[in-house]
Amino acid sequence: MKQRVGLFITCLADVLRPSIPMAAVELLEAAHFEVHVPMSQTCCGQPGYNSGDSRTTLQLAEKFIDEFEAFDYVVAPSGSCMGTIKTHYPDVLRNQPDLLQRFTAMQPRLFELTDFLVNVAAVTAVPGTFDGEVTYHDSCSGLRELGIKQQPRHLLSLVRGLQLREMEQCEQCCGFGGTFSVKYGNISAAIADDKCANIQASGARAVVLGDLGCMLQIEGRLRRQGDERTQVLHIAEVLAGKT
Repeated sequence: MKQRVGLFITCLADVLRPSIPMAAVELLEAAHFEVHVPMSQTCCGQPGYNSGDSRTTLQLAEKFIDEFEAFDYVVAPSGSCMGTIKTHYPDVLRNQPDLLQRFTAMQPRLFELTDFLVNVAAVTAVPGTFDGEVTYHDSCSGLRELGIKQQPRHLLSLVRGLQLREMEQCEQCCGFGGTFSVKYGNISAAIADDKCANIQASGARAVVLGDLGCMLQIEGRLRRQGDERTQVLHIAEVLAGKT
């Protein structure tokens, strides 16, 4: 009997780039898991949490637990969303002992997509192919909250035809930071300019990453600079061959 994975598709991907969760479904099914996408899911609560709206964040955390606790695993193609859930929900739920107990039981079964594919599914092949060089941007939340570093690189090594060329300062923030980019637009743009310069200097035809917020920031800045050549791709799309 196949194990059941609940896929948390994330707000941004649902609205702006549904090809990402669709690619995630293909990868999870190829790894022989039964994938479920609860249609009532909404937001993980990250914007509210970062803005100090504890009431809304708590409501969303309870909603997430209700929707996903029955699955064998819960997977999200986003380091920032899964980082919020896995590392910050204990703080959100600290005054709700019943909910905290339920979440604590779930916590070991929560995974960012690449971490799940490497450390749970142990995939040895992916369907995607890519003709050329890419560079990889380490998204802040995935790297610093979840330890996502080698997992995506290992998976990219399985993509036929793909060559990875590391950029300078690959771990440096892109400047998005959710509401940070709204509150501190000039600083955010300056950080993004540094990131784009490093991407372009790598000589790669595409930058690959694991968080749609970073994708929006980087692609938006590249296009404003007149760079129409460099592709900005989510790793799920590359691994599934949806580029």
